[in-house]
Amino acid sequence: MKKKLIYILISAGILSSCGKEFTDLNPISQRNVNAFYKTSDDMVIAVNAAYKALQMNGAYNQSYWILNEMRSDNTDGGADNTGLGADLNAIDNFNENAATAELVTSSYLDTYVGISRCNIVLSRIEEVPMDPALKNRVKGEALFLRSLFYYNLALNFGRIPLVLKEITVEEGKSYPQLPASEVYKQLVADLATAEGFLDVKYTGINVGRATKGAAATLMGKIYLTMGDKASAVAPLRRVKTYGYTLVPTYDKLWGIANKNNVESIFEVQYKGGGTNTGNAFTNAFSPLMIQSTGAYKNRPTAEMQAAYEPNDKRFAISMNPINGPLNAGRFILKYGTTTAYNEGDADYNFVVLRYADALLMLAEALGEGTEAYDLIYEVRFRAGLNRIDSSTPGTFAEKLLKERRVELAFENHRWPDLLRFGKAAEVMKAQGKTPRLLFLIPQRELDINNTYSQNPI
Repeated sequence: MKKKLIYILISAGILSSCGKEFTDLNPISQRNVNAFYKTSDDMVIAVNAAYKALQMNGAYNQSYWILNEMRSDNTDGGADNTGLGADLNAIDNFNENAATAELVTSSYLDTYVGISRCNIVLSRIEEVPMDPALKNRVKGEALFLRSLFYYNLALNFGRIPLVLKEITVEEGKSYPQLPASEVYKQLVADLATAEGFLDVKYTGINVGRATKGAAATLMGKIYLTMGDKASAVAPLRRVKTYGYTLVPTYDKLWGIANKNNVESIFEVQYKGGGTNTGNAFTNAFSPLMIQSTGAYKNRPTAEMQAAYEPNDKRFAISMNPINGPLNAGRFILKYGTTTAYNEGDADYNFVVLRYADALLMLAEALGEGTEAYDLIYEVRFRAGLNRIDSSTPGTFAEKLLKERRVELAFENHRWPDLLRFGKAAEVMKAQGKTPRLLFLIPQRELDINNTYSQNPI
């Protein structure tokens, strides 16, 4: 990757759902960069800018739910086939073009923006006089965030450049594409370091920062993605020691009042109200969009509706059925049903990692057995469902994949799960689609570096 792609000066943002240390930041672009990165306050502002990148349209605000949820059999692009709707449906049907798929390109580029901000922190922090505990915390946060960004890139694009330091304009170095397997090895090492640096829990103004549990959960997920179930067991067991619990009822996971609850491991923090930190996905999924324009996005499929067992308490909280009480269409309920303060300015957080996911991943890592079924039942019990065991029809993998589908619906887990369980091609072909397992590398990247090769079309 040449200098043109990655070297981006930090434009620090506000994470207003936390306090002043974590928010209310002056744009770094207004400062002399050579005079910056000199104090502990500078480094906290710099890592806050990396958190801000999670909110970008190329990350959790838009592209990640398109790549990791809508691409799957859980949702589709909705009925609208004009403008953005046409782009969404092209992606949903595996017809996107590497040169024109702006939603895919923005994911690739904005994710590298986040990585660049993390690399600035990690490249400069050692020279800054700081309290050692704070220095380690900031380093741990940057390592976790960089790993989260790279996980999304490697998962969706496969062979990618792995850049682990700040790139200056003068350097102009080209970084080769590496297979996802090599990227994942770096990430689990970085996450082990991050887990050692981070705290178990933060309070007050620091709620929302990465924790030990976040690092361990992501490490377990990456080990599973690598196919190394044995190595995933230890970090996922550690998550159970960090104080998380399932909230008593599924509805208590969602809504503005339930942000950062006891089940939450990591959330992207959003705050509406004209702070430039509100989210756009709430309005995109809203039933009000159906009523006014028919242009709602990420619409649950008929197969998603049918996946819920009778009397599953999660169903009515997660989605409106085709002939549901609010109107005649299927749509997501988890992220609210009312118009936000302003378009693209809603308060809901995006939940990236939570304890139920960790429990189900631990069951996956352990494999079929009493302990694994006990872990699955912890999740099913809250949903009002009975225990399953080896006598329940289906393979263990099939039963676990189904449970993950309904527990984690619309949370960006379905496409990664289908890939990890080796079911993506089979499931999508059953929908009449011709799937490809990786997104196309944006054409601009191939044009910038002629040594890069495209993913199979």
